[in-house]
Order: sequence, then structure tokens, then C-alpha cells
Amino acid sequence: MYTGTAQFDLLLPGDSRSLKAKRSYVRPIVAALRRFEVSAAEVGALDLHGRTQIGVAVVAAEPAHVSEVLDTCERLVAARPEVELLSVRRRLHGEED
Repeated sequence: MYTGTAQFDLLLPGDSRSLKAKRSYVRPIVAALRRFEVSAAEVGALDLHGRTQIGVAVVAAEPAHVSEVLDTCERLVAARPEVELLSVRRRLHGEED
């Protein structure tokens, strides 16, 4: 069994000056990520209006499948025109960890 995680650090548009506006950007991204059968949630920068961190976790039998799913998630987030992807942190955990 292998698990992989990715944390996406995002810069939100200037009009996200309230938590309600921030949610309007974050919720569709999290919903789109969940279509890949991963766990996804806003995990950081919760009190900052112009930034967010979204975390994704996936479990699979092969490490190649974990990497493939995380690559797909990263492409989806990077392709969103309304946000800027600042950084991605990824980790792969295997049976030996």
C-alpha cells in the first residue's frame, strides 16, 4: 500500500477580500479534485483572504498510480485561470515508512 499527499499553495484573486469570496474560489477546486477519488480539503492559510492551501491525499497499491493521480491533480489546479499556483509539496509513503 502506498499513500501520496500533495499540498498546493494558491494565490487567490484580489476580489477575495472576505471569507465568503474566498470560499467561492476554494470550493469548486476541492470539488473538482474529489472527482479523481482523492481526499481533498482546504488545509492552510485559513485566516488569510488572498491565499489558501489545499491538501490532497491518495491511496493505491502501486507508487506509479499514486504519482499519476497526484500529477493529474496538480495539472487541474495549475490550469485554473482564476488562481495562481505558487508551490506544490508532494510526499510518497510506502510500506517501509
